[in-house]
Amino acid sequence: MDLLLQFLVNGVVIGVFYALSALGLTLIFGLMRVVNFAHGEFYMLGGILGWFVTTRLGLDFFSGLAIVAVVMAAFGWVIDRLLIERVRHQGEEAGILLTIGLSIVIANVALLVVGTAPHKVVGPVSDAPVLLGPVVLTRVRLVALAIAALLVAAAHGLIHRTTLGRAMRATFQDPMAARLAGIRTERIYASTFALGTTIAALSGMLLASIYSAQVSIGGTVSLKAFVVVILGGMGSFAGAIVGGLVLGIVEAMWGGYLSTNLVDLVGFVLVIALLLFRPYGLFSLRAERA
Repeated sequence: MDLLLQFLVNGVVIGVFYALSALGLTLIFGLMRVVNFAHGEFYMLGGILGWFVTTRLGLDFFSGLAIVAVVMAAFGWVIDRLLIERVRHQGEEAGILLTIGLSIVIANVALLVVGTAPHKVVGPVSDAPVLLGPVVLTRVRLVALAIAALLVAAAHGLIHRTTLGRAMRATFQDPMAARLAGIRTERIYASTFALGTTIAALSGMLLASIYSAQVSIGGTVSLKAFVVVILGGMGSFAGAIVGGLVLGIVEAMWGGYLSTNLVDLVGFVLVIALLLFRPYGLFSLRAERA
C-alpha cells in the first residue's frame, strides 16, 4: 500500500506538469486550430532560458520565472504576427508544415548555442526530502507543484474572468461576429499564441528545476501534450487538466509495477482506446467540433 501511494503521488506530480504544458497547446491547437508541432520546443526554450538566468546571470528562481514569461510571451507574439498569420486561413496543412519547420530551426539553433548536455535550473528551495506519512517528496517538487497549480488557476481565471478571455472565446466561436462587435481579432490571435507559448515555457522551467532542461526533449513533450489534449478533448480546459493527471498516474503505475522501458507507449495506447469509444475526448462534445 505504501508503494502504491508513492506511485500515485508521483503520478499526480508529473500529471500536473503534463496538464500545465497541455494548457498551452489547448489554447493554440484546440481553440486557434493551429496544429503547433513547435510546442515542445517552446517548453524546451523555457527550461534553457530558466537555466541561463538562474545559473549564468545568478538571478533567483522567481525573477527567472518572470523573465521567462516576458521573453517567451514576446517571442510567441512575434512568431504569430510574422509566421502564423501568413498561413492562418490556408488550412491546417500549411500550419503543420510551418510549425514543423519552426521546431527544427529552434531545436538546431538551441543545439548550436547550448549543446546536448542537460542543464539544471536552480530551484527556489533545497532538494531536501519531505516525509508525508509513507510518501517521500522533495521540497523543490512541492514548491514547483504549488506554482504549477497557481499557474493553472491563473490561466483559468484569465480565460473565463477577464475581458481578454471573453474576447478570445468570442473570436474562436465566431471570428466574423467578433470583428463586427469591434474585437481586433488579429491581436486576439497573437495574444492567444503568446499565452500558449508562455505557459509551455513556464512548465519547462518548473520541470527543469526538478529534472533538467535538454535540447532534445522537445519532440517528446509535443507528443505527450497532444496525447493529453486528445484525451481531454480539444479546446477543453478541464479536459487538459484531467488528461494530464490521467496520463501522469497511468505512466507512474506502469513504470512502477511493470516496466520503465515502455512508459512513453502508455499514452498512445490510452489515446487509441479512447478514440474507439469517445473520439472527441473526455470533455468534448460532437457539436463543439462541427
